[in-house]
Amino acid sequence: MTLAVSNEDNQTWSSGVTFILAAVGAAVGLGNIWKFPFVVGVSGGGAFVLVYLGCVVFVAVPILIAELWLGRRGGQSPPVAMRVVAGKAGRSRAWSVIGWMGMLVGYLIATYYSVIAGWTLAYIVKAGNGFGGAGPATVNQQFDELLANPGAMMFWHTAFITIALLIVGRGLRDGIESAVKFLMPALFVMLIVMIGYAAVEGDFAAGVDFLFSADFSKIDGTIVLTAIGQAFFSISVAMGLIMTYGSYVPKEVSLTKSALIIAGADTLVAILAGLMIFPLVFANDLDPGSGPGLIFRTLPTAFAGMKGGAVFGSLFFLLLAFAAVTSIIAIIEPIVAYAEDKWGMRRRNACVLFGFLAWAIGLATVFSFNVWSDFTPLSALRPFADMNMFALIDYLTANLMMPLGGILMAVFVGWLIKPSVLAEDLSFGSTALFKVWLWMIRVVAPLAILGVLYSSL
Repeated sequence: MTLAVSNEDNQTWSSGVTFILAAVGAAVGLGNIWKFPFVVGVSGGGAFVLVYLGCVVFVAVPILIAELWLGRRGGQSPPVAMRVVAGKAGRSRAWSVIGWMGMLVGYLIATYYSVIAGWTLAYIVKAGNGFGGAGPATVNQQFDELLANPGAMMFWHTAFITIALLIVGRGLRDGIESAVKFLMPALFVMLIVMIGYAAVEGDFAAGVDFLFSADFSKIDGTIVLTAIGQAFFSISVAMGLIMTYGSYVPKEVSLTKSALIIAGADTLVAILAGLMIFPLVFANDLDPGSGPGLIFRTLPTAFAGMKGGAVFGSLFFLLLAFAAVTSIIAIIEPIVAYAEDKWGMRRRNACVLFGFLAWAIGLATVFSFNVWSDFTPLSALRPFADMNMFALIDYLTANLMMPLGGILMAVFVGWLIKPSVLAEDLSFGSTALFKVWLWMIRVVAPLAILGVLYSSL
C-alpha cells in the first residue's frame, strides 16, 4: 500500500477495530441524533424506517465500499488518491475531480457544522443550569435568543472548532485515534443511559410504536427520495472523509466487512436516538414532527419540566457534542492530509491555516441567523432567491455537490475499473455477492442518487 510520504506519524490505523471506531465516529454525527429522528417524525414513523434500511443496504453501502476502496488503493488524500487510482487504471487523471469535490464539500460543511455543533456546547451549559429556571412554556424561546446573539454564536463556534483542531493537529494515532477510542464508547454508554431515562420518565411504549409500527399508506415517491437522501448523507460518503480514512486502512483489513459494520453501527445509533427522544416527546404531549426544532426547542421543553431534567438534559447535549466532534475531525482531516501530501506542510501548521479559514467562513453561517438573515447573495437567480449564506452553502453541498460526487464515484468504480481488480481487493468471499455489489454500484446506487439530485433541483 502506498502511503503519504510527508505525514508526521505512522499513517495507518493501529488496528482494524480502531479504524471501525473512527469510521463509525465519522459517520455518526448530528445527522443521526438530530436529523434522523425529526425526519422520521415528519415522514410517518416506522414505515419510513423500513424504507430507510433498504436504502442503506442498496445505496449507501455499495458507495461506502467503493469509497473505502478508492482511499486504500490511492493511499493518500482524496485528490491525490483519485489521480493515482485513475493513473493505475489507465484512465484520465481528470477523474481527480471526485477527490477535489469531496474534499471541498467536506470543508464547506465543516464551516457551518461547527456553528451548529457549537449550539450543543451552549445547551450543555443551559441544561445544567436548569435553563435558568425558565418554565417549559418559555424555555424554547432561549433558542431564539441564542440565534439572535452573534457574539454568543461566535463564542461557541470558536470553542467547538478549536476542540476539533486540537485533536486533528495531534495526528492520526495521537490525535484522532486517541479521541475516538474514548469518545465512541462514551457515546454508546450515554445513549444507553439516556434510553434508560426515557424508559423510566417517558412514554416508551408510544416511542417504540411510533418508530416500528409501519403504515405504508404514508409512503410515496417523495418519502422514498427522502429515505435515499438520508441514507446516503448519514453514512457520510462523497465528503472526502471516508476516502481519507480508507487511505490509512491496512491491507489485511476487509473493506466489505468494515463497510457493513460501519453502516450497521451508524443505523443502530440513529434508531437508538429515536428510542431516546420519542418517549420523552410523547410523555410531554409534544410534536414528534416538529422538524429541526425537535432537538433545540421541543426536547429542552421536556427536560425543563421533568424529574432529573438538568442532569439528563446536560448528558443528552454532551452526547450530541461527542457525536459532532467525531464527525468534524473526520471532515477536517482530508484537507489537512492534502496539505501534508501535496505541499509538505507540517500538520499543525495546516490545522492552523485551514482551521482559521473554516472559522472565518463559518461566520457567514453565524450571521445568517441574525445580522445577515435577509442577505441573499444570489437573489438574482430564481432557485436561490430566498437563500441566505447558510442556506446557500448547505444547499450547494448537500443537495448538489454530494449527490454529484456520489454518482461520479459509482460510475468510475463500477464502469472504469476492471472487475478483476475490484474482486481481488475487496474479498467478498463469494462471486455471486461480488456480482450483486457490482450491479448495485453500476446501476442501483447511481440511479437512486440521480433521483435525489433531480428532486433537489
